[in-house]
Amino acid sequence: MSMTADYLELSDVRVVFDGFVAVDGVSMTVLQGDLRFLIGPNGAGKTTLVDAITGLAPATGSIRFGRTELVGKKVHRIARLGIGRTFQTASVFEELTVLQNLDIAAGAGRRPLSLLRRRSSVPPEVEEALETIGLTDLRGRQAGVLAHGQKKWLEIGMLLVQNARVLLLDEPVAGMSAPERAQTGELLRTVGAQRTVVVVEHDMDFMRSFASSVTVLHAGKILSEGTVAQVQADPEVQEVYLGRAATAKALAAVEQAREVDV
Repeated sequence: MSMTADYLELSDVRVVFDGFVAVDGVSMTVLQGDLRFLIGPNGAGKTTLVDAITGLAPATGSIRFGRTELVGKKVHRIARLGIGRTFQTASVFEELTVLQNLDIAAGAGRRPLSLLRRRSSVPPEVEEALETIGLTDLRGRQAGVLAHGQKKWLEIGMLLVQNARVLLLDEPVAGMSAPERAQTGELLRTVGAQRTVVVVEHDMDFMRSFASSVTVLHAGKILSEGTVAQVQADPEVQEVYLGRAATAKALAAVEQAREVDV
């Protein structure tokens, strides 16, 4: 494995809440340029694992970004190291313009009043982010009136101007139209080429179209890992995803038969 700073390495990561083991000994490595999808049923521990990486959930084991240990560090210190995340609901400043949102994200070290003043020029990193996320023509538009997908892209842009090297994205295409999903996938490919990207996702079609590799979580443990084809061919994955659905369908059929008998 390359000893560049841009990789994320988890070793025996555990998260326990009041005796409930939410993440149970997860070990995985995500390299720069590897668009990693994290999938699994509800309650598998996907979002909790992201919370552990970003310091929002107390974890044991080791989470390293390059040579830096993240376990035990405060949330803001982890963010400063270049670990950025999005949540299921886009969090942008709706009353401000697209440009002001990016300017605020880029100017974390500037004084609050200077963040909202008009500038004679736009910082290069902000121009680059506008181009990358496809919102150059909407720079003066209020964020609150953007389409759902555009808000998600703006949120990713806000991480880019902070020079985030690791992007942890929680269901980035939830609620998007088919064209928005396709555009988001291409955006993730672009930003993921030079960064370490982990996508928590339930949309299996989106995963099949864009994932470089996949980690499947089930009951807090890694059930399977590999390419899309390898994971889909794994009998255990088929049991978790297909077996449960088949069982539920069979139970529904039994209930229906009982109602007919009555």
